[in-house]
Amino acid sequence: MSPAFGAMEVEHYSKGVLLEPFVHQVGGHSCVLRFNDKTICKPLIQREHQFYETLPTEMRKFTPQYEGVVSVSFEEDEDGNLCLIAYPLNGDHDNLENLDNSDCEPKSKLLRWTNKKTMLLENDKIPKEWVRQHRKEEKMKSHKLEEEFEWLKKSEVLYYSVEKKGNVSSQFKHHNPWSMKCHQQQLQRMKENAKHRNQYKFILLENLTSRYEVPCVLDLKMGTRQHGDDASEEKKANQIRKCQQSTSAVIGVRVCGMQVYQAGTGQLMFMNKYHGRKLSVQGFKEALYQFFHNGKYLRRELFESVIKKLTELKSVLEKQESYRFYSSSLLIIYDGKERQEVAVDSDPEDLEDLSEESSDESAGAYAYKPPASTVDVRMIDFAHTTCKYYGEDSVVHEGQDTGYVFGLQNLIDIIKEIRDESSE
Repeated sequence: MSPAFGAMEVEHYSKGVLLEPFVHQVGGHSCVLRFNDKTICKPLIQREHQFYETLPTEMRKFTPQYEGVVSVSFEEDEDGNLCLIAYPLNGDHDNLENLDNSDCEPKSKLLRWTNKKTMLLENDKIPKEWVRQHRKEEKMKSHKLEEEFEWLKKSEVLYYSVEKKGNVSSQFKHHNPWSMKCHQQQLQRMKENAKHRNQYKFILLENLTSRYEVPCVLDLKMGTRQHGDDASEEKKANQIRKCQQSTSAVIGVRVCGMQVYQAGTGQLMFMNKYHGRKLSVQGFKEALYQFFHNGKYLRRELFESVIKKLTELKSVLEKQESYRFYSSSLLIIYDGKERQEVAVDSDPEDLEDLSEESSDESAGAYAYKPPASTVDVRMIDFAHTTCKYYGEDSVVHEGQDTGYVFGLQNLIDIIKEIRDESSE
């Protein structure tokens, strides 16, 4: 059984799990959903699925843990609300060839749950006038969604005030505009395709933000090239243009999204990819500075851990023969909620809560784990990754992914500059 399924969830999972928006998604166009506290899921793309199943051992610490595949169906509840439900794979559903989910597009072969009721609009017993009115209302909702998306594109940097006394983390679900946009678009796509298809495959991945009370997340698009080898000429030209007009072409990295909790003002700051594309190299550096600033002071204690992990990742990727991570992202995550420092001579009982989570990694049962150790660096999004070991790819690359490594080195250098300038 997958690590995603705890003993307490087995019975619930067998009946289906309601998928919710993943509130800490700050970039990317693919919808990421919350499966449970420690697991997320996203539409299965064959190439990304292959990457996780053949992942080199030395790269595993720099990617989310892969936890399996589920079938997801688009359904309406008793009140007519649209929702996505995950079910375990069984029988013929285990065969990937029977259920392609490359981009949530309708297929000619109809795929359905045999034990599911017919979709609402296919029921002949529903009055035609009601159906027409229902479709009209849904079309209006679709237009409204597009208008909200256009507003979101114009509002590239947003600030939301949160209640300091309450659970700050729980308030993300009401504020993160990017995750809500992706979730609404996913529902809309599946709703439009529901008459042709009502079953999809999603992969389960580790929720990298689960151990943080208030996750601060930076999503960086890595590399000097973003288009995959299989991209159309139009897609290729579009991706080249985006790179040339952003910091990607100059330093091999650009901001794709960001969320930061600013303790000084009690606000959440969100920056989207449209703003990230416009940044100059200096603007990119200022955005990094802003990511490590909590509104009161710079979180200098995070720098060494981030630099160390980025340097280690660079060393690992330099040894990867033939891999190209086109259009993939790099996440940097830390906790906006700082742990209270405790004096070395404090009573052990005062340290118990601080050390409980990390006692297996600490020198002693009550050793204090500093905030720097909570920084995480992970690679994500491998839909366009290629490698000579995949076999079916027409283009085979040799050597390391120089564009990605170039971006990593520049990222390390810029963070070092921020660190050094802040200590002067």
